[in-house]
Amino acid sequence: MKLNPYQNRNSLEYKFRLKRFKHIRLLIEQILATKPSCRILDVGGTEIYWDIGRDIVDSGRLKIDLLNLTECEVINKNFHSISGDARDLSSFASNSYDLCHSNSVIEHVGNWLDMTAMAREVRRLAPNYFVQVPYFWFPIEPHFRVPFFHWFPEQIRYQLLLRMNCGFHKRAETVSDAVTNIQSANLLDRRQFAALFPDAHIISEKVAFFTKSLMAIRTEDDITEH
Repeated sequence: MKLNPYQNRNSLEYKFRLKRFKHIRLLIEQILATKPSCRILDVGGTEIYWDIGRDIVDSGRLKIDLLNLTECEVINKNFHSISGDARDLSSFASNSYDLCHSNSVIEHVGNWLDMTAMAREVRRLAPNYFVQVPYFWFPIEPHFRVPFFHWFPEQIRYQLLLRMNCGFHKRAETVSDAVTNIQSANLLDRRQFAALFPDAHIISEKVAFFTKSLMAIRTEDDITEH
């Protein structure tokens, strides 16, 4: 059975995610320097993702809520699965967490207004946050794994998906399935991402000379400075 590339420690995807986690680890360490524990909300998160930081998870000082549309089974006692819509988390008080984290999720929540709603909730729920999104101008689309795929008109993309498997997406059986899959991911450029997170540092993740993804990082100190 072929491993998901994000679980395969020898894959490029895993190595990029591991490198990216250094930013998250630094945020966590800064929080733990002043607090006995760190409360994390992982929007769209999975327990498997945190294997890249297993040592710090197993320290027992992290309490991680995994927020998804439906609850899922968790094994590690440091995790708790909760259900909710990232666009409306009004049931959570502001600054309920120390860190809000989201990796490759915001491009899936819907259109621009949906992404704006999610960004507003991320910024509200914790003084520190980390949000990552694949970059629109990187030539390989990360979900469909076809060069230049996301630059084609939608009418070409859905027809390609009707004819072949594309990355994580199997060949669609109907036009409705194909269009739904195409519209399930909306990548962002730097200016759009910065508009969603105006109080964050926007960091580029590079592959050679190309920007592969963007990271928005805000610390509690950034709020103080503003």
